[in-house]
Amino acid sequence: MSEPTSVYKAYQGNTYLFGGNAPYVEEMYESYLANPGSVPDNWREYFDALQHVPAVDGSDAKDVPHLPVINAFAERAKQGGTQVVVASGADSELGRKRTAVQQLIAAYRNVGQRWADLDPLKRTERPEIPELEPAFYGFTDADQETVFNTSNTFFGKETMTLRELINALRETYCGTIGVEYMYATDQNQKRWWQQKLESIRSKPSFDAAKKKRILDRLTAAEGLERYLHTKYVGQKRFSLEGGESFIASMDELISSASQKGVQEVVIGMAHRGRLNVLVNTLGKMPKDLFAEFDHTAPEELPSGDVKYHQGFSSDVTTASGPVHLSLAFNPSHLEIVNPVVEGSVRSRMDRRADPRGKQVLPVLVHGDAAFAGQGVNQETLALAQTRGYSTGGTVHIIINNQIGFTTSDPRDTRSTLYCTDIVKMIESPVLHVNGDDPEAVALATQLALEFRMEFDKDVVVDIICFRKLGHNEQDTPALTQPLMYKKIGAHPGTRRLYADKLAAQGLGDTLGDDMVKAYRAALDDGKHTVDPVLTNFKSKYAVDWSPFLNQKWTDAGDTAIPLTEWKRLAERITTIPEGVTPHALVKKVYDDRAAMGRGEINVDWGMGEHMAFASLVASGYPVRLSGEDCGRGTFTHRHAVIHDQKREKWNEGTYIPLQNVADNQAPFTVIDSILSEEAVLAFEYGYASNDPNTLVIWEAQFGDFANGAQVVIDQFIASGEVKWGRINGLTLMLPHGYEGQGPEHSSARLERFMQLAADTNMQVVQPTTASQIFHVLRRQQIRNLRKPLVIMTPKSLLRNKDATSPLTEFTKGSFHTVLPEQNDAIVKNAAKVKRIVACSGKVYYDLVKKREENKLDDVAIIRVEQLYPFPHKAFAAEVKKYGNATELVWCQDEPQNQGAWFFIQHNIHENMLEGQKLGYSGRAASASPAVGYSHLHQEQQKALVEGAFGKLKGFVLTK
Repeated sequence: MSEPTSVYKAYQGNTYLFGGNAPYVEEMYESYLANPGSVPDNWREYFDALQHVPAVDGSDAKDVPHLPVINAFAERAKQGGTQVVVASGADSELGRKRTAVQQLIAAYRNVGQRWADLDPLKRTERPEIPELEPAFYGFTDADQETVFNTSNTFFGKETMTLRELINALRETYCGTIGVEYMYATDQNQKRWWQQKLESIRSKPSFDAAKKKRILDRLTAAEGLERYLHTKYVGQKRFSLEGGESFIASMDELISSASQKGVQEVVIGMAHRGRLNVLVNTLGKMPKDLFAEFDHTAPEELPSGDVKYHQGFSSDVTTASGPVHLSLAFNPSHLEIVNPVVEGSVRSRMDRRADPRGKQVLPVLVHGDAAFAGQGVNQETLALAQTRGYSTGGTVHIIINNQIGFTTSDPRDTRSTLYCTDIVKMIESPVLHVNGDDPEAVALATQLALEFRMEFDKDVVVDIICFRKLGHNEQDTPALTQPLMYKKIGAHPGTRRLYADKLAAQGLGDTLGDDMVKAYRAALDDGKHTVDPVLTNFKSKYAVDWSPFLNQKWTDAGDTAIPLTEWKRLAERITTIPEGVTPHALVKKVYDDRAAMGRGEINVDWGMGEHMAFASLVASGYPVRLSGEDCGRGTFTHRHAVIHDQKREKWNEGTYIPLQNVADNQAPFTVIDSILSEEAVLAFEYGYASNDPNTLVIWEAQFGDFANGAQVVIDQFIASGEVKWGRINGLTLMLPHGYEGQGPEHSSARLERFMQLAADTNMQVVQPTTASQIFHVLRRQQIRNLRKPLVIMTPKSLLRNKDATSPLTEFTKGSFHTVLPEQNDAIVKNAAKVKRIVACSGKVYYDLVKKREENKLDDVAIIRVEQLYPFPHKAFAAEVKKYGNATELVWCQDEPQNQGAWFFIQHNIHENMLEGQKLGYSGRAASASPAVGYSHLHQEQQKALVEGAFGKLKGFVLTK
């Protein structure tokens, strides 16, 4: 006899269900209906399969335990009758029971998901939760047929027997979908979920076409993985096997989003299942993926990246129209892409004038361990409802394979019950769903999207599944997970289970096999595996990056502005309307700026910044500035936001002059961010990656704090272009300067940026005058070069009169990569110069002061304002002016192993004259960026300045 082709036929062929075994089986089935985890695994598998078989009447109605019903009537018979009694408040006992019914309903709404059937491996026992047991409230079997008022539920009945109510609650909250939402403080949201879930008892009602579509996506998900597994044995791909329902979820999400008017979906995810998403969701040609495995794909980038980090974008068709899909490039730092995606989405929303995100949807896909373990998730969630970073709600999908990496003991995975508990901080609902029930996965996805579109909030779909293979295809997971992988080895696969279910429902015995063959044929031909991908479609909101490609950093930009325009803009940004009363100190700042605008006094740093911003927005370039306290400025130099001192409401009474430059100006946005570096910087990188026309600036409160975002700097800002071909014009303002404020408030870690600088990947500058910051900010947009700009901004120089600039330097000139000697007498007598001191940053002013004190006229001081790319021509030209100089000293505030010295000495040496000696004057190498003792700081500063003019010591290099 041949083996049955489906598990259902196998069950039908058994005979142990009949004869003398029947009472035993019936008792076992009763136990299963009350608690699926209470029966042995082999019986549970059998009874689970029965749940997929249609009822006798052809409906999807589920069996309920009969024993409680029998016992209820038996108890009533003992009490003198079996009549149904409607509870009345007049009876104190019935009144107590009426209250208890409401408590029971609340219990299932709150913790019913603890009893939900969520684990496809069926490894966990149902926990004891007394609140979900009727007996906890004093109910007995005799109460089962008592009728209670249930008008505060959405089960469709004003009254229900206790038995009916319990069955309805368990169907709704303890099935293959378990929902957490009752911690929300918004009553409307709670009632929304109750209506959505209870009205359908958390059960989908899909037609045959929908079910076939789900099976098709499961087939695609499984088919690609198995194809790659046999064709490219042992190659890493981070397989999705065991979590195939995720592809069905993505399919449902995109089609449902399109129906609701979404036109763009931006996806962020790590490596697990990424290749599957590329092919089966975004429509990447399989042959292109195969070429990457075969190492025959074009290698057009300086560095490139592995295939499971690659991004992709496409326009796909849906029943409601085209949708643009974008999968963000992502490094191996798992969750770090999340705020990048959010920033990209916010940029797209702003471009569409779509403040609530109704046309653009962010989708973040997580692993269970990473979602709970990576702190960037907390930072990103904290941004979700803030004005400057909200994206209208994100749909989060967890591919929860219950193992993380290789954690062998669940007690070591996290300190929370669920991996999703972090989202409770922003009251986001969570839908836990069994990955072996793909229809439930599709329903959960539908509900999640509806909630996001209705309430503009984040929502989570937690697909609980498993990982068929190891962390990667070279891993042997049974080494640490023997029990789990015995279960996995016996699992037939989600696609097989669902195909058998549809066969049992009469949708075709060969439907599943036919789909497998069709998908395999498509892969063999290298064809698209999704609905038609539109190759010629282009949205009017698409960004044209072509003008910004292949630009040179040496290209000039006309950054000066006419005097008449200067004065017009200066007047607009220094005029405070009547009715706005600024603080006296702020009024003094604006009065001084008005005088600067008229040319009466030199322009300081704050005014130089403001005029750069004003001239850009007036010319059509939006400006977005964010960071901690950046509206005022950490050092109170900016005051971009004027706070009315007579305002009566906390959320009123602010005025932003830069938003009132001209009637048709581009937007100026200034955001005081949350206390976060990593997520905020990544957000701004994402924003800039999608908008080359906006000057996007992130300002650190102190430059030192950028180290909290080092992953973003390393993996995106420094290397995104050479790895992925992604150009980006993000600007970083990092306050930097040694002024005795200790180890964490002195250094922006210039050396780290210098170490990362290569392949002309970024610009690192340290401007020292107001005109220099004006020109470098304008240069960042006026030129078509889009490279990250890292600015070491000053602190003490913000109010140093020596760092101010005359008006003529703004109406003429440009950014100088090297500033020459400013003493006219020394320049005229260049032949007398015996030593050149080169430096960068604040130390220049200390050196000039010391030179004046010593009355030296044979030392020239030049400033390197752009440290990378190093300005060889400009620097060499300054050195050549002093042909008789025999020594060149690099002087810096930072310790010798920090700052620019180790990274700039070869550039200096290259441009020295023959016979010249190169020396160093600065702090000695140090493990700490700066000292904390004030007297020691002063001693070090005095020594390094004096050393710049003294005898060469230590390392000396002769040209």
